[in-house]
Amino acid sequence: MNELKRIGVLGGGSWATALVKILSDNPVRKQVNWWVRTAEKAAYINEHQHNPDYLSSVEIHPEKVSVSSDLEQVILNSDVLILAVPSAYVHETLNSIPEDLFAEKIILSAVKGLIPETRQILGDYLPDLGFSRSRIAVITGPCHAEEVAMEKLSYLTLASENTEISELACSILKSSYIRTTPSDDIYGTEYSAVLKNVYAIASGICHGIGLGDNFQAVLVSNAIREIKRFIAAVHPIDRDIDDSAYLGDLMVTAYSNFSRNRTFGNMLGKGYSVQSAQLEMNMVAEGYYATNTIHEMNRSLGIFMPILDFVYEVAYENKRARKVLDKLLDALN
Repeated sequence: MNELKRIGVLGGGSWATALVKILSDNPVRKQVNWWVRTAEKAAYINEHQHNPDYLSSVEIHPEKVSVSSDLEQVILNSDVLILAVPSAYVHETLNSIPEDLFAEKIILSAVKGLIPETRQILGDYLPDLGFSRSRIAVITGPCHAEEVAMEKLSYLTLASENTEISELACSILKSSYIRTTPSDDIYGTEYSAVLKNVYAIASGICHGIGLGDNFQAVLVSNAIREIKRFIAAVHPIDRDIDDSAYLGDLMVTAYSNFSRNRTFGNMLGKGYSVQSAQLEMNMVAEGYYATNTIHEMNRSLGIFMPILDFVYEVAYENKRARKVLDKLLDALN
């Protein structure tokens, strides 16, 4: 499969922009086809060689990257497709395309959320649309787009049930500043990537109400145990929860100032409404939507998840964080 050098990136946000940069900087020359939503944005990037809305410091090289708003054409001209649209728009995007256009494509999911319409991770959603599980991989962190833009050393885990696909994904995405690791745990890594956004919101809320680093350490150590309990319930296999795809991704999302979910939580902790925080950020905090979906799933699973419950009460029941904090504190250790 090493001859598959036509890579399509679907999405125009910061993570999609970072992935285009990573692909462009890979030592093996390849054609990168980048789909963005509007013709105006595609024209701007082609003319000015940068994304005007996200990671504007990243130079887009026209000899390596073709930018278009024609989704069908980008899919048709690509052997490997990287999905990097917010989870809330995946269903709308994919269902607008004829199924036969995806035939024989390899799909790499960089979506860090659940599909709202079906409450599924991409690893379950895509096969239900007719994609072969053996041709799907997911991309997980710890890796912030902003540090990719600065070429800070980062690690990606590429998970697939098919070893050949995970190794292909590793070869496509490695560069001088990106190290890649294959994995076979598509469910654990993807659910962990969803959950860490919820716990980053919790971290932000607690920071917003004035709790310090000592408490953050307690919060994160309890959060990784919640992740372990949840993914063990939904997909029980032997995995090391301390690997960077799980613990590392949680830590960077909970602590980093680049984390939009932590920023969103910080605003809630300071008293912003959900709507006000979303408007001011002008970016999607995937953890907000994941909180509701995972909370609903856990009604039947019954897993002990007090941090999830805390975020749900603040974000969806509009309770002030300080009013429900004591219940959380009593549950942590």
